[in-house]
Amino acid sequence: MKKWIVRFVSLLVFNVVVLLIVGWFTPARVGWAALWAGIVMTALVIWVKPLIAKWFGSMAAKGAEGRSKLGEKLVGIGLAVAIAFIVWILTVILSGVTIRGFFLGYILPPLILLVGWAIYDLIDDKVEATAGELYDKATGSTKTVDAAPAPPSPQAQAARHELKDGLTEEQRRMLDSL
Repeated sequence: MKKWIVRFVSLLVFNVVVLLIVGWFTPARVGWAALWAGIVMTALVIWVKPLIAKWFGSMAAKGAEGRSKLGEKLVGIGLAVAIAFIVWILTVILSGVTIRGFFLGYILPPLILLVGWAIYDLIDDKVEATAGELYDKATGSTKTVDAAPAPPSPQAQAARHELKDGLTEEQRRMLDSL
């Protein structure tokens, strides 16, 4: 569960930044809708994008025999742009982002998303590791996988003894002296 939370939050922050950049450099109006649009886009990227990529990839694989290496690269780039376009359109439909202008509103933002996703792919391991550390700090869990359990303290051992028979150490000594 922690892994999914960390991944979702780190990707959410990154997507909000990318959406703000889209809002600054295109006629798409993002504004405060960037927060909700970031949540929508993050959910789409985590759960819907892989399904669309698998579907498009299987369709593209059917015609791969007749293509050269350059043709395969171009098809791969075309698929990436198509997936980014679908994610962008779904984000616009499901959030408060508005678009004006065809090229700058519909074509340029998916290209910015592609650049943002490429950057995120380069730094995602480090970002998720840092976010995981912050999550652990916030929840107070410092448990590591390789750490050996600490030996119980004498007070803890005495408490366990007391739980077994209901007697404290002093009461046990008094009974033993009888």
